[in-house]
Amino acid sequence: MGSDCRYGAGELRRVYGNCLYFISTENKSSFIKKLSLDGSIEKLTSDNGSVDCFDISSEGIIFIGLRDIKLQELYTLQNNIETQRTKFNEKIVETKTIVKPESFNFQNDGVTIEGFVLKPVNFDEKKCYPGILNIHGGPKTVYGEVFYHEMQYWANEGYFVFFCNPRGSDGRGDEFADIRGKYGNIDYDDLMKFTDKVLEKYPQIDCSRIGVTGGSYGGFMTNWIIGHTDRFKCAVSQRSISNWISKFGTTDIGYYFNVDQNLSSPWNNVEKMWFHSPLKYANQAVTPTLFIHAEEDYRCWLVEGLQMFTALKYHGVDARLCMFRGENHELSRSGKPRHRVRRLEEITKWFEKYLK
Repeated sequence: MGSDCRYGAGELRRVYGNCLYFISTENKSSFIKKLSLDGSIEKLTSDNGSVDCFDISSEGIIFIGLRDIKLQELYTLQNNIETQRTKFNEKIVETKTIVKPESFNFQNDGVTIEGFVLKPVNFDEKKCYPGILNIHGGPKTVYGEVFYHEMQYWANEGYFVFFCNPRGSDGRGDEFADIRGKYGNIDYDDLMKFTDKVLEKYPQIDCSRIGVTGGSYGGFMTNWIIGHTDRFKCAVSQRSISNWISKFGTTDIGYYFNVDQNLSSPWNNVEKMWFHSPLKYANQAVTPTLFIHAEEDYRCWLVEGLQMFTALKYHGVDARLCMFRGENHELSRSGKPRHRVRRLEEITKWFEKYLK
């Protein structure tokens, strides 16, 4: 499950007693599952957020998880009963106001899309609030009901925060996750329909004061959105993709990725790669946009943010570019604390400028 509050990492699979134990995502939670020699699969943990890593012995299973809107703690699983064993981060739960996401599902093209909404802290249904659409990376990752620091912070600052798992996301099988050759089409439609549905259900959101943000694939979608609609008052594009042609020859994810995701290459169908590139539509953008990029991001190189930033400035759109030195693609999740604070400050100030 997506979160910006993990520390360290551990094992995702173990073999024990002739069985394979592994972590698998289904919808809005991840589970420890047991694969036996006869081919049967048993789900061992509960539908309660994220299992991040685990180990197993004759005494049972011990795992690190994000449960009940809490930060990571150690849990044991014995006789199908989960027990929290540590309280390393309990102070956060006790001293901070944490908003539980409200599940929000809707139908688009006959497909169920799962979404979530955080209401502002001290929500008053008679008041009007700004809103923020947050888009996950991947695209084959997934949002759930786990602690997400930046979104909790914005809810505490008086924003509605809403987020969903459009087609292309994880946890729903390969067919749902497969948007190869469709970037910016069905996923964009899901996100816009989700925004429409949220505004219908929560009339307290001021539709003239909505921002959009996302990182990596979410940055791609943010770049795509500002070139295809003016419904958002401002945008924040993070570690983004703007040009599939330039990204083809740079990213450390591998030369095959861009060809696979776009079903085209610069030599056999450059027009299709350009069609799916947000930079192509930058001349249509009117949305003030902040670009956040790390100088040592080799997944989505700095040039991706630079191109989109320059295009907006060239066409007279208010834009700002913040480059973080000594950081990489993981800035928001494992960057230096001072840089993570500065990043969140820059994003929040941009939202405050245009949404408040």
